[in-house]
Amino acid sequence: MTNHAHVLAVLHSDPELVLRQVAIEVGITERAVQPIVQHLEDGGFIRREKIGRQNRYHVLKNQSLWHPIEAHRKIGDLLKLINK
Repeated sequence: MTNHAHVLAVLHSDPELVLRQVAIEVGITERAVQPIVQHLEDGGFIRREKIGRQNRYHVLKNQSLWHPIEAHRKIGDLLKLINK
């Protein structure tokens, strides 16, 4: 799986994690996580909610995957496979 999918799965499992912890879970640097989260947000796959000084991430499970090969599937379908 891609780092994008890993970040998505980690945010889905714990929407209140700070990006440093997401990086540790995925096994990449925090600097690498930041553009991935921005890309997922810009693509409509997650929504960021500011709560005080922290963020909460909402994975939009009804959004279709972006690659044409998987476009008939939803984010929720991918998360079901990962979380089994």
